[in-house]
Amino acid sequence: MKQRWAEITATYFYVGYMKPAPGTWGSLMALPLAWLIYEFGGLWLFLVAIPAAYIKGYIATKIMTEGKDNHDPSEIVIDEVVGQWIALAPVIIAASFIGVSSLSLWPGWIVAFAAFRLYDITKPGPVGWADRKDNATGVMLDDVIAGLFAALWVVVLAGVWHGVMQ
Repeated sequence: MKQRWAEITATYFYVGYMKPAPGTWGSLMALPLAWLIYEFGGLWLFLVAIPAAYIKGYIATKIMTEGKDNHDPSEIVIDEVVGQWIALAPVIIAASFIGVSSLSLWPGWIVAFAAFRLYDITKPGPVGWADRKDNATGVMLDDVIAGLFAALWVVVLAGVWHGVMQ
């Protein structure tokens, strides 16, 4: 039972088995759940869901990789879900504060997705450092850092667009 829960969690309901590019599928499939959490639970539920998913993801990843040589198999995509939600957080926060539908800020969704995937795939600097940790912490942490970098781009580009373009 514990192994099955870990597999469902770590693969994000088996999305991690989708080919090609399971990480991209995991990131993409994280978006509708983020929207649902925010629309039905509000900003605070979305913000609480991020560390909750991290904790569940860490535990599931640890169980899934226990006793195996590969500590970051491609089917584990819960880390992409967490990173994608972090990247999306500025969009959700902005929508909440200005009182609009989160989907009305659709350019932010695109930037969050594209920037997160870029950082997650290329793994520059601290993202790569975390990725080289051969344990569940590394699996989760590289995507947290990639999500933070992507979130920064969301904020910067929104500021440029709304500050300079308007």
